Amino acid sequence: MTDPIADMLTRIRNAIMRKHKGVIVPHSNIKTEIARILKEEDFIRTYEVIDVTKQKKDIKLLFKYVNREESVITGLKRISKPGCRVYVGWDAVPMVKGGLGISILSTSKGVMTHKASREMKVGGELLCSVW
Repeated sequence: MTDPIADMLTRIRNAIMRKHKGVIVPHSNIKTEIARILKEEDFIRTYEVIDVTKQKKDIKLLFKYVNREESVITGLKRISKPGCRVYVGWDAVPMVKGGLGISILSTSKGVMTHKASREMKVGGELLCSVW
């Protein structure tokens, strides 16, 4: 797999289209941080890291639905890709859907949303957008 973050976003997108309660993705630290941000911003209900074997872990994400029909997450977009990295300064981080969505960045201070990067005045790699 060349882009594990895109794989995670695709699994989430596919599970939401099929109206699943949740999804399980392979574990990595960056994916755990993305799940943490999605939880903090109320896009998902919860997440947990599951030990499958001694060497293998998974992340279980449970989605949040409105009226059991419509997911809180309506769109996901991978921005920076392995073949074309996208870096932005703290003052150039784009707003998503007029502030209704979030941009997730990987910075020197850790993985954070566009709001936190502007507050801390730190830029970084623009990973994805969620709305």
